[in-house]
Amino acid sequence: MRSRQPESTRVTPPPVAVQRAPIFTLAQYRKATGAAPFPADAIALTIDDGPHPVWTPKILKLLDRYHVPAMFCMIGNQVLGHEDVAKMVTAAGHQLANHTWSHPGVLSKRSGTTIHREILRAQEKIHDTTGYAPKLFRSPGGVWSPKVLRQVAMAGLFPLDWTNDPRDWSRPGVGRIEHAMLAARPGQILLCHDGGGDRSQTYHALKTVLPRLKARGLRFVAL
Repeated sequence: MRSRQPESTRVTPPPVAVQRAPIFTLAQYRKATGAAPFPADAIALTIDDGPHPVWTPKILKLLDRYHVPAMFCMIGNQVLGHEDVAKMVTAAGHQLANHTWSHPGVLSKRSGTTIHREILRAQEKIHDTTGYAPKLFRSPGGVWSPKVLRQVAMAGLFPLDWTNDPRDWSRPGVGRIEHAMLAARPGQILLCHDGGGDRSQTYHALKTVLPRLKARGLRFVAL
């Protein structure tokens, strides 16, 4: 992977068609966004809740070691104060997604105005810090509703979910995280976390998961 140059893109892109449901798989991603076909053995890695001053740099080193691209779903108020870490992610060639400003518990219960503000404020902070305007949005906890999907589309973003969830945020143990992620199949979108607390279990699990998935012939792709 090579360092990415800043894009000449709008902070908030034009509205897009409202999706009936979020994107769970690479096939759905391609259908929604019009992206080019992925290899038959492709999987995607997404990493939520950062940037974190300790765990994001450690995970970046693992990704570099195994030549794995990833999508970092960043929280706006976590970028605030950790701007240098956010810049490290894009400098390493990885993609960014909008994960709200404050990671509210149940976004679907908030007003349309609040949802809009959560998306826009995070979008502006991520762009102002890194030079990139995310094209994908992930709702905290994977909680969606027609209201959330409508606000995401109005912001010009596509709603991104996942297929494989090791629930590493709950710190279930390295073995359980490894077991869940090693069950990945072609076409899936994997979830893990670099923020939200102590991510040592995630970090140690990825040490095993990344090389083993690649050894099985799976190919990590960028979204």
